Amino acid sequence: MKQENIQQLLTEKLGEGVILRTDAGASPPILEVPPQRIAEVCQLLHEHEQTYFDYLSCLTALDNGPDTNTMEVIYHLYSIPYNYQIGLKATLKREKEGKILPQIPTISHIWQSANWHEREAFDLLGIVFVGHPDLRRILLPADWEGHPLRKDYEEQAYYHGVKVEY
Repeated sequence: MKQENIQQLLTEKLGEGVILRTDAGASPPILEVPPQRIAEVCQLLHEHEQTYFDYLSCLTALDNGPDTNTMEVIYHLYSIPYNYQIGLKATLKREKEGKILPQIPTISHIWQSANWHEREAFDLLGIVFVGHPDLRRILLPADWEGHPLRKDYEEQAYYHGVKVEY
């Protein structure tokens, strides 16, 4: 199944607004979907007999910075039986001063590998995966302040009385 067929399947099953943009030139091809719909898109791609994306290769996130006020979560899916890859991308609004962290639904109930990937994105970028069974820091201590891969991150001067210095 090719990218165009996957787009058509998603549109038929989930409606016209499910695909916001495409990037056929990317490797693998990328489909951008609304953040609130990522779990249903992943569920369909995982369960549908014509796609059966049975493997989440990677889930990563990036911060586009305070100027653009967005973050992205990128999913790389692979279908072992069909030997095909596709990428999904969801763009989130960053929080503004005093507001909550950006949120997106979890997909850890679809692929177990998403569990630790989502925890890493939460730990380093502060993206909350709603419905995650155990969303807590995975790389940094539980009482660490901030999320170090954010473009606006300011390191704390001391941690438990020890000077934090690069």
